[in-house]
Amino acid sequence: MRTLAFTAALIASASAHAAETGALVRFVACPIYRDTDAGRKSGCWLGDDREAGTRWDVTESPYKPDWNFAMLVEGRVAASADQPCGSPVLDPVRTSRLDVPCVRHMLPAEGLPGRRFVLPRRNIAPLGVPRPVPPGPYAERVFPVYFEFDKDFLVYQYDDWLIDNAVAWIRAARPKKLVVTGFAATTPETVSGMVLAERPEVASERAEAIAETLRRLVPAIPVETRSMTAAQPTDDPEADGLPWQSQRRAEIRALF
Repeated sequence: MRTLAFTAALIASASAHAAETGALVRFVACPIYRDTDAGRKSGCWLGDDREAGTRWDVTESPYKPDWNFAMLVEGRVAASADQPCGSPVLDPVRTSRLDVPCVRHMLPAEGLPGRRFVLPRRNIAPLGVPRPVPPGPYAERVFPVYFEFDKDFLVYQYDDWLIDNAVAWIRAARPKKLVVTGFAATTPETVSGMVLAERPEVASERAEAIAETLRRLVPAIPVETRSMTAAQPTDDPEADGLPWQSQRRAEIRALF
């Protein structure tokens, strides 16, 4: 079993100030939780990029870390210099759980405010609330859905929101068939000394997960699945400008 050894010492954030706004950041770290108390869900998630000597605030990720396992952090340096959790912020950012054990670390608030909880932009209404009917004309269209590194499960609110929007359009457009293609980022890359590559089979696992969801939500429309590896980045705005996130996807294609 691989293990990661991370020091508990505070890593100075001075080097982060030199990082250019919008610059891409990618590293592997054990999650650190800062126990701030500004109301519900105000605690902070932090991660140490040991190579850069920076502790980053990764709280804005829609994928919350698992305290017991290392996380792959992928994000951009936020435009704001505010540090409500005591570290420079990555926003947008993603954290993916890796199968590498970690020792839990919690920090006290140390006078830091954290963030008051607000509903994320991608937040679906209850299913009993009628959706606006998307306007036509209707033609072939593709809807991407995104995943954590090497995982096929649907992320709460983020993926729910993407699928909800796709289904609202599909119900209005009534295509003849849906083709779901899963993608996997199988090209090995070294991050923080670890060689990371997604399993080829996760592409088909992603396609099947989305297909099963569609069969339940729009049962009258046939659904076909396909898979591809060596995925290339896309410029879809729902990947938030993160090239690695855009590779880890499934695409719902509506055919007429």
